[in-house]
Amino acid sequence: MTTTNPYQLSIHPQRDALYAELHSRQFQVIKSPSRVSYLAIMLDSEGKLADFLHFCDLFRRYGLVPPAEDGACLEFEVNDIRIRRETHSEFVSYLVINEGGPFLRDPFATTSLQTLPPNWVANMVGVVVAAFHLAVEDAREQVEPELAEVKSFFEGMRLVGSQPQSGDAQLWTSFQLHSDGCGRFLVYNRNMSDSQLGRMVRRIIEIESYRLIALLGLPMAREYSRQLSSMDDKLASMTSLLSENTLKQDEPELLAKLIDMAAWVEDARAKCTYRFSATIAYHELVLKRLQELKEDEVSGHLTLTEFMTRRLTPAVRTCKTTNEHLESLSTRIDRVSDMMRTKVEMSIQAQNQHLLASMDRRSKIQLAMQHTVEGLSVAAISYYSVGLVKHLIEAVYEQGVSFDKSLVVGLSVPLIVGGVWFTTRRIHKGFLKLAKGQ
Repeated sequence: MTTTNPYQLSIHPQRDALYAELHSRQFQVIKSPSRVSYLAIMLDSEGKLADFLHFCDLFRRYGLVPPAEDGACLEFEVNDIRIRRETHSEFVSYLVINEGGPFLRDPFATTSLQTLPPNWVANMVGVVVAAFHLAVEDAREQVEPELAEVKSFFEGMRLVGSQPQSGDAQLWTSFQLHSDGCGRFLVYNRNMSDSQLGRMVRRIIEIESYRLIALLGLPMAREYSRQLSSMDDKLASMTSLLSENTLKQDEPELLAKLIDMAAWVEDARAKCTYRFSATIAYHELVLKRLQELKEDEVSGHLTLTEFMTRRLTPAVRTCKTTNEHLESLSTRIDRVSDMMRTKVEMSIQAQNQHLLASMDRRSKIQLAMQHTVEGLSVAAISYYSVGLVKHLIEAVYEQGVSFDKSLVVGLSVPLIVGGVWFTTRRIHKGFLKLAKGQ
């Protein structure tokens, strides 16, 4: 909706959308008597698009112009039939209200779903998670039937009942599926306006649909609970091995097992975290809607709140406990992995120290060998140097220079050996100085 701006103010571009959000799913105004049918269908993003196109086909079947685009809530009315489609985070819901009758003595003999084209209902996409009928009768115009007759409306199943809104209505249900594959709720309006009745019906619908979607996490919780017990035992066994310092264990093998366990836990968390979080959120919504019903007890029967507290709450706690168990196991695996890595690193450091000590010993041996070779090299070089000097002395002597060749050669030997040794040491010191500089 576009509003005028006579004050020439700078308006946030999403202001109109923020105002419209609170009115996107208005409460229905429901008359007494009427028949209501509800479907909640699980869909992904692609499925929601296909469902919207299927919903547009319903407009065309009734000769109406379909909406141009999908929205949070779409609704149209044909004669006395109202059809409402709402999109939620993970499902799409359909609410069909028939206020025109004809209504039989058996409130579930005819349902609102039967007013829709049968082949259209059969061709709906997605999987149905909640499907139930809600019959509204006017207790101000007809006498409420005896309990035995009410029970016959629910095919003899055990009833759960209460008097919502401080006794202004009588509510019956069985929280079970009946012969048509749907649940049933029966409401007798004693002293409620159409608006009040619409709000109460909305709360009943949300209680039933949300509690079913909340329970989607229970099978997953049960499955992973069994596996988590086995994982706990494995982790305890590994931790025990780590605590036994005298045990010669294969640390890399244990670390590989821990990595496999960590990968399994992270995969389980990726699959379960959203479902368990959704379960907790839907459960909170159910409890809030139950409080809003303001139930009074019916003698001999559980109220909706008592039934939910006794049955739904333990299931939600199982999901919550499993989720916490996964988080706890992940944390413990991280701690054990840290200890394992520390142990492996310490082992590697010990090996490195042993290797360095061995290298140091080898270096000392090589140095001693080098000094030995150095001495031999001085002797060898001196020997060949003396030979060369001897040839030089003989050449000078043959040229007529008179001297004692043996004496000169003998005197040159210590000088040559000392010169070779001094030169070798100088070269060795030069290499050491170069190594220290690097």
